[in-house]
Amino acid sequence: MTWASRLPWLPCGRPSMKAVVTAGLFATTLWNLRGLLHCSKPFRKAPKQTEPLVVLVWEWPSKQVPNLRGDVCHELYGIAGCQLTMERQLLGRADVVVFPHTRLRPGRDNLPTERPPGQSWVWVSLESPSNTKALARWNQTFNWVMTYRKDSDIFIPYGKLVPNRSATVNIPTKTNLVSWVISNYHRSQKRAQVYKNLSRYLHVNIYGKANKKPLCNDCLLPTTSKSKFYLAFENSIHQDYITEKLWRNSLMAGTVPVVLGPPRANYEQFVPAGSFIHVDDFGSLEELATFLKTMNSSRYRQFFAWQERFSVKLYADWRERICTICTAYPSLPHGQVYPDLESWFNT
Repeated sequence: MTWASRLPWLPCGRPSMKAVVTAGLFATTLWNLRGLLHCSKPFRKAPKQTEPLVVLVWEWPSKQVPNLRGDVCHELYGIAGCQLTMERQLLGRADVVVFPHTRLRPGRDNLPTERPPGQSWVWVSLESPSNTKALARWNQTFNWVMTYRKDSDIFIPYGKLVPNRSATVNIPTKTNLVSWVISNYHRSQKRAQVYKNLSRYLHVNIYGKANKKPLCNDCLLPTTSKSKFYLAFENSIHQDYITEKLWRNSLMAGTVPVVLGPPRANYEQFVPAGSFIHVDDFGSLEELATFLKTMNSSRYRQFFAWQERFSVKLYADWRERICTICTAYPSLPHGQVYPDLESWFNT
């Protein structure tokens, strides 16, 4: 017996109005359920790759474009099945197209006019929101974001600590108390204000273009390593925005970073709590200065305990960063798009 045969019938053999309405609602419900059961998920997993993943970099992030011939990702970083290219004629074959924000120009004239089905576009930036302008024009454009933020689709930090069983504590000889390398000094920045007040209580050796003492690339670490402490002051304060000022200028150089940036808890997601000093740890900059000037050698050495287990890895080559797209690709949410890129990045 079908569900229709169970309907109450009028003596004349015709269904009642109530029965007709009930049947209609029931049929509609079944149809809607059918649609829900057979619809595809909006964010699907990547299909299994049988051919190398083709990653087209629309414009290289830095001024110097490296040689991308051969199997760069595998030869340099052990990442197989990943082809980097800047040949735009391969747009139709590319699985992923990379767009560095610093190379995007006003308007959409420099973007591809067509996007092949299944192709994903990646927005890339290592700058903070304070130094990233005109994002609103790129709404509904990119599928993935690739930034220094841990909640990015593809996370590209400035550096990280990696386990090192053979690591030993190495503290370079110190000849001065505090140093700071600064290229762009603006009085409106918080770091400029903190430095100005801190310098009332201790002397800071300043290098960089802002003080007309630029350092060559090979001179940077030998210079900062001579200081007991280094002012790892970020140019703006945002979640996860922890740059080479911590990783290279401080930790890799063998000096103790005095950080100004996101809260201490955010730093502790990346480095041990005892490896750095946060400006916010003190009630005043005078207290901070006193702490730095009066620290004994035993307490100072404790800041280097991390060296017993870790070493610093820097991400300085854009090829390595872009190759990580292939590593992340299988688990990335395919089919998504960022409707409001500016709101996400400024959150």
